[in-house]
Amino acid sequence: MKIVYNFVVFLAATTLPLIALFSKKIKFFVAGRRETFTKIAVLKNQKTIWFHAASLGEFEQARPIIEELKHHYKKHKILVTFFSPSGYEVRKNYPLADVVCYLPLDARNNARKFIKEVNPDLAVFIKYEFWPNLLKELKKKEIKTILVSGILRKEHLFFKSYGAFMRKSLTAFDHFFVQDSTSKTLLKSIGFKNVTVAGDTRFDRVSEILKQDNFLDFIQEFKDNRYTTVAGSTWKEDEAFFIHYINSQATAAEKFIIAPHNIKSDGIADLRAQIDTKTILYSEFKQAQFVGDLKSYQVFIIDTIGLLTKIYAAADVAYVGGALKTGLHNILEPATFGIPVVIGHTFDKFKEAVDLVKIGGCISVKNQDEFTESFLHLREDIHFRNQTGVINKRYIEAHLGATKLVMNYIRTVVN
Repeated sequence: MKIVYNFVVFLAATTLPLIALFSKKIKFFVAGRRETFTKIAVLKNQKTIWFHAASLGEFEQARPIIEELKHHYKKHKILVTFFSPSGYEVRKNYPLADVVCYLPLDARNNARKFIKEVNPDLAVFIKYEFWPNLLKELKKKEIKTILVSGILRKEHLFFKSYGAFMRKSLTAFDHFFVQDSTSKTLLKSIGFKNVTVAGDTRFDRVSEILKQDNFLDFIQEFKDNRYTTVAGSTWKEDEAFFIHYINSQATAAEKFIIAPHNIKSDGIADLRAQIDTKTILYSEFKQAQFVGDLKSYQVFIIDTIGLLTKIYAAADVAYVGGALKTGLHNILEPATFGIPVVIGHTFDKFKEAVDLVKIGGCISVKNQDEFTESFLHLREDIHFRNQTGVINKRYIEAHLGATKLVMNYIRTVVN
């Protein structure tokens, strides 16, 4: 298995530059990695704590710990690495990190060089990123390594009869902080007892959102005290449901704010063209010559990034995209504001979604009829809407504290 794994990594290293000629995402993936060793050179001989996140969602799980570390470990540098361009491109200028870069491909030479250059006091892997060659080097150098907000499933290679190579890589971890008892049981089944069920650090992160100023004057102006639905991180399949609902069911008393995941101009133009009611783009509103009245528009399309969390604060109901096809986005951000959340039907790999659908704070829909029925119910039944939101708020409050557990451990291993 080790030979096969290393061959696959080698194959990726040789073929991805060719694929990058035809794929913008892979181009970022390849070009960004060329800068990794130059960027981390500034960390040599520095006291460093390294966080690795696959993408943006995992970064949000790392974020509350990074914030605590920056407060209590001021002499340490913070390194954040990403595997995916979608994470790196959004957070490459994260101010609390001293270096943000791509993780090099997990080739043996890369792993040796990376760990030698960084030589971190602590390595923190988020959720389920396991790279055997890097983990081998961390263990060889006796570098403290932990998994945070981990979640494991019986389908993972570690728990297969042929997964010995991957199981061995887990011995690099000094401690596992996992989200649920299932993960702890699975790790125990293969001999790991250094496990704490700590939960998900994202709950601590989204709870902090309530303490910041979330007021956006232009959103309040657009809303005009009317019933408002915010659709966040939507894809075309999500937007198709909204287009049909807005064009056939929406009343003049309703407002809609749509923040697509893809904000390319052609996609935004296509979305707008299909909506029959008066619609404005954020980019139009921000133009110096804009003299219109935001209150007169029924749909506001947010064709920029970085505003969605604050926009959720103004919502009466939220829809979070991705669960119809591509992968569910963050439902905890709207849930923390105590509002109902509607999602698609593919969410079984997202524990918080499974939990909230089960207890009634989150509504799952699989087709247009279910979407329309759910939004009509939420619009017309204020008691149901309020109770659904309360379920979400209480769920968030009941799951706080993972960051504190992790930090208590870090204090025992990092000076």
